[in-house]
Amino acid sequence: MAEVSLPAAVSLARTLGAAVTLFHVIERDAPQDIHGERHLTSPEEARGYLDEVAARFFPADLPVERHVHVGEVNDVARSIAEHVGELCPDLIVMCTHGHGGLRGLMFGSIAQQVVRLGTTPVLLVPPVATGSSPAFSCNRMLVALDGNPDHEEGLNIAASLAKIGGGELFLIMAVHTINTLSGEQAATAKLLPGATHALLDLDEKDAKEYLHRHVTTLQAAGFAATADVHRGDPVVVILGASKRTMADLIVLATHGKTGMDAFWSGSATPNVTSRSVIPLLLVPVRGKDPGER
Repeated sequence: MAEVSLPAAVSLARTLGAAVTLFHVIERDAPQDIHGERHLTSPEEARGYLDEVAARFFPADLPVERHVHVGEVNDVARSIAEHVGELCPDLIVMCTHGHGGLRGLMFGSIAQQVVRLGTTPVLLVPPVATGSSPAFSCNRMLVALDGNPDHEEGLNIAASLAKIGGGELFLIMAVHTINTLSGEQAATAKLLPGATHALLDLDEKDAKEYLHRHVTTLQAAGFAATADVHRGDPVVVILGASKRTMADLIVLATHGKTGMDAFWSGSATPNVTSRSVIPLLLVPVRGKDPGER
């Protein structure tokens, strides 16, 4: 299942002239099978597997390194994040498969934890029912923004990719309705519905002006860029926009919140990650977390 991420790695390596490192962590007390496949439990097995993958997926002219972390670990996500300092990647490419149910709620997917623990963008490729590896493209990128300048790094990275590949940029912002607010905002809305409606209308006006400024700047720089503001739950808005624009990739800046931390802050990223049928590029945001995403 993890191999569905490999066409994306091949495509980006070809487009960007990037070197690729195939990476495997030996997990302590791992189950014999994982997602219907035999688990790799020894360094020799893992090295042989990575050699086979390199030969099967990557053309001979693309440089491919292999790295197996031979010491058994309990925390795969932390091990991946810690290897960023050793391997110095510009991007981590992963499949979104992982634990579901209560464990997934409390601890988050491995991919989301990697974002939370690190500073390197993570490209997540969702699994497909057929088990095949779909072709990867980033010709049409949907960039979700929320008006916070700290979260504009996702737009900067998307623009860099669009500049190299000639892709289109679709900017989207979600403004809540009174019925989609949560937490303290929902409680305030019940007490002051009229004032809340007025504030949300102002948020929509500000969002349109904010996106218009970005689109004007991007178009002046030669990018194909459009933008839209929609009212509703951010997860529904983002996923709906990805379908309408026929996007190849969703770009999100995120603080990497997981589990109950994400639940109480209203974080959209875990829900978008679990429900999206197209790849996502998650860009870690550092510094003070205002709680938006």
